[in-house]
Amino acid sequence: MRRSREERDDLEKSCSVAKDSSLRLFRVLTVLIIFVVGVVIGLTSSSHIDRYFTLQAEQYHTNHASAPPPTTLYSNCTIVQNCEKVDCLSMDSFLRPKNLTHSLSDEELFWRASMVPKKAEYPEKRVPKVAFMFLTRGPLPMLPLWERFFQGHEKLFSVYVHALPEYELNVSSTSAFYNRLIPSQKVEWGTVSLAAAERRLLANALLDFSNERFVLLSESCIPVYNFPTVYKYLIESAHSFVESYDDPSRYGRGRYSWRMRPDIKLSDWRKGSQWFETNRAVAVEVVSDTKYYTIFRKYCLPACYPDEHYIPTYLHMFYGSLNANRSVTWVDWSLGGPHPATFGEANITESFIQSIRNNGTLCSYNLERTSICYLFARKFAPSALKPLLNLTSTVMKF
Repeated sequence: MRRSREERDDLEKSCSVAKDSSLRLFRVLTVLIIFVVGVVIGLTSSSHIDRYFTLQAEQYHTNHASAPPPTTLYSNCTIVQNCEKVDCLSMDSFLRPKNLTHSLSDEELFWRASMVPKKAEYPEKRVPKVAFMFLTRGPLPMLPLWERFFQGHEKLFSVYVHALPEYELNVSSTSAFYNRLIPSQKVEWGTVSLAAAERRLLANALLDFSNERFVLLSESCIPVYNFPTVYKYLIESAHSFVESYDDPSRYGRGRYSWRMRPDIKLSDWRKGSQWFETNRAVAVEVVSDTKYYTIFRKYCLPACYPDEHYIPTYLHMFYGSLNANRSVTWVDWSLGGPHPATFGEANITESFIQSIRNNGTLCSYNLERTSICYLFARKFAPSALKPLLNLTSTVMKF
């Protein structure tokens, strides 16, 4: 009996061990199966994820292939002008800015324009240009005449137009006036805003280091000589052409304010034509001035006409030796009154233009006498355009 019981116990133990071994094997197999399934799922998922991100990257590059790179503070400064990329930090853009649009205040603009290189030599060959600065209320009726005058001399001149802020100058892209409007402000006749506009034109023109001479013109001005003659006359002149004289009448000294003392005395007070021409050195001094312009702004109030007194007085006080003390723009004041004579279609003849070109008087040019005293003339009505165009080839030679 005892043996039978022992055999039964041994048999139960053997069954229990076998059962435990099978259970462990099952657990190991289960773990292995789960592991393998996990690996397979992981590999499959990884493949799908890689494919997803690859497709996303390809889609991004497809959508942005033609887009320009984002601008950062450290990227090159470029602008697109006439379908061409222009590096605005290049030496050429610094010396000869082609885009006149900017957001500078007058104070910032005058500060920037007053910069003068300490080093006399330019980093490249400099061809001096004449800056033609048009101060106008709006349209330029003589524009076709000026375009004919400028034709073929594109490397020797620059054009700047100061008009009312809302005015748009619509011309062909081939015109010398294309994109030449400067940021302008409202101007009222007989106020200091006229002198401000003149300084604004000078400052914008000074940003181009190629500009050596600066002539102020109105919409009613015309050239009476061809471009080569005008260019040579101005570029080779040792003096600026600003009319400045002492007028003892109520239209001269009578406009002086005693509140300008002691900085501007009555003996300093001068009058002259608004339509001036200066060299670069004088132009820099005019836009750099703060003290005397502020005095005019405060005390040269209506009936004083700052545009006729500020620059003539300022140059007389400090730079008289640099000035020829005359204007190169002819005007007819023979009729009297606050405005000069205006000439229309009926007035335009060959003899009339010749009388302006050579009026029988002599003037000083580089300390010598010359019969060529006036390069420009005003005032001409829009009706004068057609007969003037008919005379360009025979009289004015352009």
